[in-house]
Amino acid sequence: MSREILERISEAMEAAGRVLEGFTPGEIEARRKAGGDPVTEADLAVNAVLQDLLPRAGEGWLSEETRDDPARLDCRGVWVVDPIDGTKEFVSGIPEWCVSIGWVEDGKAVAGGIFNPAAGHLILGSLDEGVTLCGETVTAAARDTLDGAVVLASRSEIGRGEWDQYEDRSFTVRPMGSVAYKMGRVAAGLDDATWTLAPKNEWDVAAGTALVQASGGRVFVPGTGEPPPFNQPRTKMPGLAALGSGSLDLWQGETFTL
Repeated sequence: MSREILERISEAMEAAGRVLEGFTPGEIEARRKAGGDPVTEADLAVNAVLQDLLPRAGEGWLSEETRDDPARLDCRGVWVVDPIDGTKEFVSGIPEWCVSIGWVEDGKAVAGGIFNPAAGHLILGSLDEGVTLCGETVTAAARDTLDGAVVLASRSEIGRGEWDQYEDRSFTVRPMGSVAYKMGRVAAGLDDATWTLAPKNEWDVAAGTALVQASGGRVFVPGTGEPPPFNQPRTKMPGLAALGSGSLDLWQGETFTL
């Protein structure tokens, strides 16, 4: 099943790429949704093509840009999608946005794809098949300590001063937009870790969760120390951490330990 799912994700990414060729990052207007987040015509166009291509009979659909249908809760398999994760960066012309497609089975993220055409990165993988970056097999970085590590952090969180607590640590904090792209980079071994200090929705992290775990890394949410469950009635989760494949552990009790 995972091979077929990966082929469907790959085909959907190609279609999304064709749609995105009609838009120029940094030269597109955005409007504000009810919650204040930006959305563009590109978000909606990519969402439309993915929703047309991906779900089949009996498969659920959850997307940031589609009104939620509770019928997905009765489906074993669900597509969890963010047509453009990092819309702020897309609008600003910063190459830190991506198309994120996750496949969830029985509440578990098992396959995903993250496509950042601006950076030239296509990351695909599943728990059965492993992970590829632009067609080449990759694995998460093996790191046993944060000393010298590169940790990807939310630009917004850094801007609000929330990462000031880590200024004197022995690792480098690198700002980056899309949480999905950050997780994809950890899965591909390009960076060592990422964590968020703010709640995230399922569509932000479903693909990244599958990819990090498929590449040998670990993903957990605060409060449980376990990977996040998906296809839940409430789609928001209280933060997330993604680590490479070494013995590095940020989890002790119910907090990140740094």
